[in-house]
Amino acid sequence: MAETSSKQQLETVEPIGKRVLIRKDEDKKTTKGGIQLPGNIEIPTITGRVVAVSAQIERDENYPIVQYDKVLFNPKNAVPVDFEGDNRLFVVPVEDIVAVFRRTAKG
Repeated sequence: MAETSSKQQLETVEPIGKRVLIRKDEDKKTTKGGIQLPGNIEIPTITGRVVAVSAQIERDENYPIVQYDKVLFNPKNAVPVDFEGDNRLFVVPVEDIVAVFRRTAKG
């Protein structure tokens, strides 16, 4: 009798075309000044971390986006990935990424 592997298969999400997979940052409930925000406030752009980049974006030097970059994106065309309980994963068209946060060394 063949022994079945007890290893669990991990499911991954790989974006295709001009898209990236982003884990959205937690929604901020208070501002830096301590002002409590209402739960239904609509913010047109949000931040997150790039989890995966499509092969097409990886090869395109016009898009300097790599895994683990912190980005600011417009969630209008973001497609939620129903993958985990808190569902903070989104497939986002690269055109909806409006900024990449970069750290520069002071010298």
